[in-house]
Amino acid sequence: KSQDKEVEMVTALDEYQVATRSTAMYPKITDSTYMYPLLGLVGEVGELVYKVKKIYRDDAGVLTDERREAIKHELGDVMWYFARTAEELGFTLSEIGESNLAHLQELKARNALHGDGDIGNNQENLRNASR
Repeated sequence: KSQDKEVEMVTALDEYQVATRSTAMYPKITDSTYMYPLLGLVGEVGELVYKVKKIYRDDAGVLTDERREAIKHELGDVMWYFARTAEELGFTLSEIGESNLAHLQELKARNALHGDGDIGNNQENLRNASR
């Protein structure tokens, strides 16, 4: 049953990604179709962080219902731009999710889920790329 729910969730993510096409109206700023949604993604993540900062600045670290709703809105914007960036790069959300989960399982198997699991791989990849 758990696997059935995972399949349903993956299907829903891909359906969401397809649905974002109807609201994907952005200007061509370069020859790269992914650039505008990628820049939008970075901007929305900044807005999300700003909303969280206000919890500590204005509300003594207490997450109010109002702030929680504002964060939900920003997460939705992040999700939209993430979906559009992925599609413009030729990826489905399920493809990204499945790849990420496999990567996390591999890190878990190496007991490397504590934050620096990629460092060794990235350093090795950089060495190999410079050869």
